[in-house]
Amino acid sequence: MCDQTFLVNVFGSCDKCFKQRALRPVFKKSQQLNYCSICAEIMATDGLHENETLASLKIEAESLKGKLEEERAKLHDVELHQVAERVEALGQFVMKTRRTLKGHGNKVLCMDWCKDKRRIVSSSQDGKVIVWDSFTTNKEHAVTMPCTWVMACAYAPSGCAIACGASGLDNKCSVYPLTFDKNENMAAKKKSVAMHTNYLSACSFTNSDMQILTASGDGTCALWDVESGQLLQSFHGHGADVLCLDLAPSETGNTFVSGGCDKKAMVWDMRSGQCVQAFETHESDINSVRYYPSGDAFASGSDDATCRLYDLRADREVAIYSKESIIFGASSVDFSLSGRLLFAGYNDYTINVWDVLKGSRVSILFGHENRVSTLRVSPDGTAFCSGSWDHTLRVWA
Repeated sequence: MCDQTFLVNVFGSCDKCFKQRALRPVFKKSQQLNYCSICAEIMATDGLHENETLASLKIEAESLKGKLEEERAKLHDVELHQVAERVEALGQFVMKTRRTLKGHGNKVLCMDWCKDKRRIVSSSQDGKVIVWDSFTTNKEHAVTMPCTWVMACAYAPSGCAIACGASGLDNKCSVYPLTFDKNENMAAKKKSVAMHTNYLSACSFTNSDMQILTASGDGTCALWDVESGQLLQSFHGHGADVLCLDLAPSETGNTFVSGGCDKKAMVWDMRSGQCVQAFETHESDINSVRYYPSGDAFASGSDDATCRLYDLRADREVAIYSKESIIFGASSVDFSLSGRLLFAGYNDYTINVWDVLKGSRVSILFGHENRVSTLRVSPDGTAFCSGSWDHTLRVWA
């Protein structure tokens, strides 16, 4: 779900014909070049054999896709809920709002937990990034960004820094070190790490403070070195804005999944920069993706009002979480620590809790007064936090 369109017109010298024209980015061997539309079309047809056209290649690609789906279907012998029939049903499920964090002056767009299971970082359309103590509800740090629509924020694994990315003016991801001095000017220690050609939609540290993954409205994801700001790897394959990403939960952390406005969820190898698996069963934008705790599957939430579970080993979708009464999009998803529950925030102001195995809804949580935009389970699994367009965050347990 993209709530604002950021259009960037670049006019300048084409890197191929050197004429002054409207430009668009073209990638050759991970290097970005700026070509005019004529040169871009010429480049696209380079290497075609006799009697081959782009249209014929597209038809061939669709044919290969169809064959791949046929092979996948052969392995589709049983549904997840059928396997789970003998599993005992969940008992009565009760969760309540335990804390409400108030302080943002506009829509809360993103949040993340610190590994200490206590602190939370949140970003908002008011241009502020706030670090909270979720036990006391006190604000520990606040940073005012140079532009509004701070769509991404993340805590470093050490808990000693936060990252945040904004849209609009600079499209940068910045890292701020945290100290015990709450009066210190954090903006003075800001380090600009990543820069995209369109808005920054998501960011996540890898398993160290030294590397960060970003996703952007320019249709790419990228891996950056925090210290030098150098681009380590770029990931091209989405056909539209990338809205979300999630790093695999393994210690090695060599893969991540992304979702976007092209309705695709793609799994990437961070070392090679290649897409290793792709899933295209949603009917609208994918707003959120989250790995299953074991790393063998992931869930997605979409504007098509469904959440879906994909098994990476079976290479297919294994469950759909939906009801006819749910007509609003799912904006954010996350698993309980055991993986049995899937929490999903929706644009109808509610949070639905799904039984992952049986595919049934076990609870609806009410409390927010506008759409739920972000949701994350705490590192120890004892609570989860949701952020909303009603300007607040809520801690549930």
